[in-house]
Amino acid sequence: MSIIDISEVNPGSHVTLHYRLSLADGTELVNTFSERPATLMLGAGQLAPPLEDILLGLKVGHHSTFQLAQGVAFGQRNPDLIQRVSLATLRENGMVGDDFNPGDLVEFNAPDGGRFAGVLKEVNETSALFDFNHPLAGQAVAFEVKIIGIL
Repeated sequence: MSIIDISEVNPGSHVTLHYRLSLADGTELVNTFSERPATLMLGAGQLAPPLEDILLGLKVGHHSTFQLAQGVAFGQRNPDLIQRVSLATLRENGMVGDDFNPGDLVEFNAPDGGRFAGVLKEVNETSALFDFNHPLAGQAVAFEVKIIGIL
């Protein structure tokens, strides 16, 4: 039987923390420092895996900012994930009649029963162009964390 050290963040830990995620240019995406801290379970998909990996081994009270190069936090942009979807397919998914505009995030049913999303780029008479990359794919980000508690 192994003993897990709860004085530091481990896989499966419940971590209460403040965090700020911003683009390299300083554009803030998420900031819990001005509100209640977040409590996350590592491995549950609440943060991107590379961000979770940064937390591993940190102790209560740790406060620092990590710079992640382009594509590290949310993967590189993949041109194969920019795809046309026929309006017939959108109809089959019950999406005709919905008012979509370029820039909208649209969720789809996956064949395995899950869900996935794409950003609508354009619509024409027969199809719609979607970008299924994560919206932050290919971006450099700064990830500031302050660990408040670990369970």
